[in-house]
Amino acid sequence: MLLFRKRPEMPAPSEVLPGRPNPLPTAERHFVNGNPLKGPYPEGVETIVLGLGCFWGAERKFWELPQGVHVTAVGYAGGTTPNPTYEEVCSGLTGHNEVVLVAYDPAVLPLEAVLKTFFESHNPTQGYRQGNDVGTQYRSGIYTGSEAQAATARAVRDSYAQALDARGYGPITTEIVPLETFYFAEEYHQQYLAKNPGGYCGLGGTGVSCTVGVGVAAE
Repeated sequence: MLLFRKRPEMPAPSEVLPGRPNPLPTAERHFVNGNPLKGPYPEGVETIVLGLGCFWGAERKFWELPQGVHVTAVGYAGGTTPNPTYEEVCSGLTGHNEVVLVAYDPAVLPLEAVLKTFFESHNPTQGYRQGNDVGTQYRSGIYTGSEAQAATARAVRDSYAQALDARGYGPITTEIVPLETFYFAEEYHQQYLAKNPGGYCGLGGTGVSCTVGVGVAAE
């Protein structure tokens, strides 16, 4: 995805693009399961926002989970520019990350299981890149909606860090911060690989299992 645009550092405040006051148009419903992309979500469903590289392949990892995911959507978070476009995010001048919103039922799919998929689906030790995709928009990130989510994320991260260290990987660079705003990406990005099965996916994990949570089996 726009591999020719590479920025290895966050923008200075004077460089940040101004954005726009109104949200970008996006899809109304999930292309795969038909659920409303922006809700309202059923009672009991929670959301978390995750950055793990190119959001086309990242989103597919979660809608393909066998149960417990109500809807997924791709967008932008973690930066400053309001209502950014994809091109603006790829310029590196918004501070935003390419992210996936996962709306899940914790009674069916505990957060630990969502985070197991997150950590196993990418290399969380690479800083501002995933594989050949280089830039601040490809950083590993967990954007939480509550302190309870943040505590769970930190516990899973710390457990997985030990497993990675045992296999010779460096420290985890995943940022775990409160979500300020999730901006839905443009319609054509939503469920992109369902619409374009042969489309680009540069996502790759480490092959190290993340063993967490009651009933969450290691591979």
